Amino acid sequence: MDDQIKPDQNLPTLTSDARMLTDRQFHGLSAMPPELEWLANIDNEKTRRAYQIDIQDFSDFIGLTHPEEMRVITRSHVIAWRKVLEERELSDATIRRKLSALASLFNYLTECNAVADNPVHGVKRPRSNGNQGKTPALSQAQARQLLDAPEPTTLKGLRDQAILATLLYHGLRREELVKLRLCDRSTRQGVPHFTVQGKGNKERYIPIHPAAARLIDDYLIRAGHADDIQGPMFRPIINNSTEEGTNKAISTQAVYQIVKRYSTETGLIYEIPELLSPHAMRTTTATNALERQADIAKVQEMMGHANISTTRLYDRRRSKPEDSPVFKLKY
Repeated sequence: MDDQIKPDQNLPTLTSDARMLTDRQFHGLSAMPPELEWLANIDNEKTRRAYQIDIQDFSDFIGLTHPEEMRVITRSHVIAWRKVLEERELSDATIRRKLSALASLFNYLTECNAVADNPVHGVKRPRSNGNQGKTPALSQAQARQLLDAPEPTTLKGLRDQAILATLLYHGLRREELVKLRLCDRSTRQGVPHFTVQGKGNKERYIPIHPAAARLIDDYLIRAGHADDIQGPMFRPIINNSTEEGTNKAISTQAVYQIVKRYSTETGLIYEIPELLSPHAMRTTTATNALERQADIAKVQEMMGHANISTTRLYDRRRSKPEDSPVFKLKY
């Protein structure tokens, strides 16, 4: 019997000194209402900030002063808020997002048994354009024109060309592009891939297009950080504002400026004003892939869409201008 292990013999002894939280922090977290838990549990910083603004908007409208007061909200309150949002002439997309934020909160409260049901369910929302997204896509010729715009004899030109190619061939978001490190390139089943950190820290693997791979290699060799495996892939060319200098990653704002510059230099910005947004690069990737008969489920996976309905917004095969009945008419 002496050799037998007692049930709790190997368990660590917990003392007050072992707790990393102060008593005030411990009891404060224990008392946190689920309304605040919901917000803290949203991983994406931009989504969390947007939802926080939306919920504050609703709280201000109703006159709530404490999170727990959310539990007495009814569908009538939500309908009244929607009416005010419409009177403020907010866009349909903004109203849908605000109602989605509120619905997400009440879904969480329902799961926590804080409320019996979700008062947002059944509240009509503005219709979305379910057939097509609003961001334009470049044609193949326009995409080629944009890729050829940077000067390939300079370091900046090589970097910008590699960035445009990475956007156009792989459909990355700006945030995903700037997070790329050299170690995020690896070989899977004999094919070079990017390991991309997407929304919600979800990881996906995208095969690297050979044309983009060549441009990236040319840039890395010229820039001199091809062996800095743990470092960022795309970096500023000149940066004296920080101690990190050119060892830090390029910013999302810099990516925006790159797209803006070459869209303007090529004149594409005058043909497609919305091209100012790097999201047009992402739209181009999905739209052109679908036009060339890529499997929509594979496109969804590549783009990192949680729902295939989002991918369908990029499917414009049924709305080609050249297929319009207009061109069948003769008088």
